[in-house]
Amino acid sequence: MTLSQVLAPQLQQSLALLQAPTLELKAMVAQELEQNPMLEELEITEMTQEEKESRETEDTAAAAPADPAEPPADVAFDPATEKDSNAPVDDFQAELERLTQLDQEWRDHFAQTNLPIRQNQDDEEKRQFMFDSLVSSMSLQESLLEQVRMSDLMEDQRQIAEMVIGNIDDYGYLQSSVDELSFATNIRPEKIFEVLKIIQTFHPTGIGARDLRECLLLQLERDGKQDTLEYRIISECMEALGKRRIPEIARTLDTTVEDVQSAIARIANLEPRPGRAFLSDSNQYILPEVFVQKVGDDLIVSTNNDHVPHLRISNTYKDLLAQADSSPEVREYIREKIRAGKFLIKSLHQRQQTILNIAKEIVKRQREFMEKGVAFLKPLTMVQVAEVVGVHETTVSRAVSGKYMETPQGIYEMKYFFTSGIQTTSGVGVSNTSVKELIADMIKEEKTSKPLSDEEIVKLLTDKGIKIARRTVAKYRFELNILPSHLRKVY
Repeated sequence: MTLSQVLAPQLQQSLALLQAPTLELKAMVAQELEQNPMLEELEITEMTQEEKESRETEDTAAAAPADPAEPPADVAFDPATEKDSNAPVDDFQAELERLTQLDQEWRDHFAQTNLPIRQNQDDEEKRQFMFDSLVSSMSLQESLLEQVRMSDLMEDQRQIAEMVIGNIDDYGYLQSSVDELSFATNIRPEKIFEVLKIIQTFHPTGIGARDLRECLLLQLERDGKQDTLEYRIISECMEALGKRRIPEIARTLDTTVEDVQSAIARIANLEPRPGRAFLSDSNQYILPEVFVQKVGDDLIVSTNNDHVPHLRISNTYKDLLAQADSSPEVREYIREKIRAGKFLIKSLHQRQQTILNIAKEIVKRQREFMEKGVAFLKPLTMVQVAEVVGVHETTVSRAVSGKYMETPQGIYEMKYFFTSGIQTTSGVGVSNTSVKELIADMIKEEKTSKPLSDEEIVKLLTDKGIKIARRTVAKYRFELNILPSHLRKVY
């Protein structure tokens, strides 16, 4: 036997709600609504004035939220205002009396929301046309298989083509060699290679290549540019091209440096990843959780409550509770569902308040960034925010995970504002993100014939009062995807 710490199911749910972005949160709540008949989602337009005022009061409360690492107490919840009550959950008579007081309000609500929706034939046709017009993006493999079906391949070749396409990755490259495919399928390499050459004529251009060199050559061949300098550079000097050894390429191909530079500029227009257009992550949507608006001299912080589900405890079970012949099993089932519903509502409110308080502290500490831009981003740790908000740093980490903030400077992931710092000569900390921005600007303004070395960048930063080691500059340059100075030089 061993002792181990186990999170209670309700605590796990609370942490999951805190960590989930808005779109995931809506899916989680939808699942809870399916499983718990006591819960109902209410549109904001259907809320009573009293409920709106109650919700606004809760959303703008200044008090720091409880740490989600501590589960909320199991207290009764008034389903009308969703506020705590000291009455025990198991006090059935008290529960029934509270529900009876809200009976008329809820019956009016259901009378309005349960009205049958009648549509004429035109409305129904328009609705169906809208659904029929929705299209889903086609994957790269689906596109290639469709082209196989439209080709003149024989039946045995079609089977080989499907096998080859199954080994093409999302970027459009063949991940297995012809010999490996032959060994795995017991098909002669000549037949596989013959089908592969046909697939390489499909769209997009460069598909089915086994490496970058072949991918670029396929694109030039499709355009009939086999006799061009760029074709010779890729065919004969690919390694030197990768290292931008322009003089070496010029000597090897017996041409001038200027001609090589012009050819390399044309090569840059080719697509190194033919399957890029089919990648699913090209259609990602961001829904900000927090909005920061500048009103006069103040920065107003608010959460995106419009897209967070608004729940209430349903009263449809009241009639069942009022029945004298209700069995103990039924009553216990209803009790359990009420508890679960109340905990979910409390967790949703707590989530919003936690995110709001953390966002306010971020904006307070990063005010210069909000007003002036990235160069004024200050070092900030989750521990510093956690101490002010009154939660654990892991709670801050969960709260900002996958969340975005819309600021006067644009939309940023909330994690963006947490950066380590570098001490300046004046004793003021500068975030590493600001230092990266400075390095990128320096390299952008350098002379291409004499690019800045890492040591020269260190001296320029020192002149600005930023002490930094050369290896740190090299690390930041690598993270910015900037080549070393000898590879950036243009002759």
